[in-house]
Amino acid sequence: MSGRGADAATAFLDTFLPLFVAVDVVGIAPIFFALTRGLGANERRRVLRGSVIVAAAVSLGFALVGRVVFRTLGITVADFQIAGGLILFALAALDLLAREPRPTVELGDVGAVPLGVPLIAGPAVITTTIVLVDLHGALLTTAALLANLAICWAVLAQVTVVERLIGRSGARAVSKVVSLLLAAIAVRYIRQGLAG
Repeated sequence: MSGRGADAATAFLDTFLPLFVAVDVVGIAPIFFALTRGLGANERRRVLRGSVIVAAAVSLGFALVGRVVFRTLGITVADFQIAGGLILFALAALDLLAREPRPTVELGDVGAVPLGVPLIAGPAVITTTIVLVDLHGALLTTAALLANLAICWAVLAQVTVVERLIGRSGARAVSKVVSLLLAAIAVRYIRQGLAG
């Protein structure tokens, strides 16, 4: 590999890896599984497609104009974290207190909230994207972001395999545990926002 090719590969990795950590597809997978339980395979695919498209649009939008939007509206990253945390906490509480098992994500919203935002395109992804545009430019950051979202899509598309393995009862038990974890993540977002 030529020196220029090696430099390009290193720059891509320097952009890709922070976004990979920020997206945290391994952490999102059980939440996606819990939130979409009870949906059919086609409906789940539609939710996944919608959530990734929304996450891509929001992330790319913030990559291009994020600093301007925050500055114009007087919003900080801490404000964004608190808002995202409140949304997640409300959804987790609704699921934990529900008597009847039901999908938390309705088909009509195609996973825009909370899957697209703030789970996939959360405060960490948006902040990382804005910083990386400054460091490596919009083109490289966009390529790294789209690569990460493609990986996210591929991993979440395999969630039905897990559902078949653990069965319906196992899925209900897992969903309650995940809702509790989702509430804890929400509290962390809020705590980080207040500290920031």
